[in-house]
Amino acid sequence: QVQLVESGGGLVQPGGSLRLSCAASGTIFSLYVMGWYRQAPGKQRELVAAIASGGSTNYADSVKGRFTISRDNAKNTVYLQMNSLKPEDTAVYYCNAAPVMGIAGTDWGQGTQVTVSS
Repeated sequence: QVQLVESGGGLVQPGGSLRLSCAASGTIFSLYVMGWYRQAPGKQRELVAAIASGGSTNYADSVKGRFTISRDNAKNTVYLQMNSLKPEDTAVYYCNAAPVMGIAGTDWGQGTQVTVSS
């Protein structure tokens, strides 16, 4: 069982930045691929970024060059630094732990709302 708690969302103007955090418990954190997903109203949940235990990363094309995923295994925490935010980034962002890259695990955090608007 994995318990995930996201934080750091909020309202930001276009071009602004936010850093999301996800704290994990109930798992050997260093063995998991950690991912950030997002879901906007009326749309499917999509992978934003993922980071493997060894540090390799994967990003959605829409966020490449703007978002950076990182992890601190000592703190059992994964981060998503979001820069140059656009209105289309508006969504609920969810943290996920998975055994392999590209596949979502069954445990999700509660989500944190990110709203990009002037």
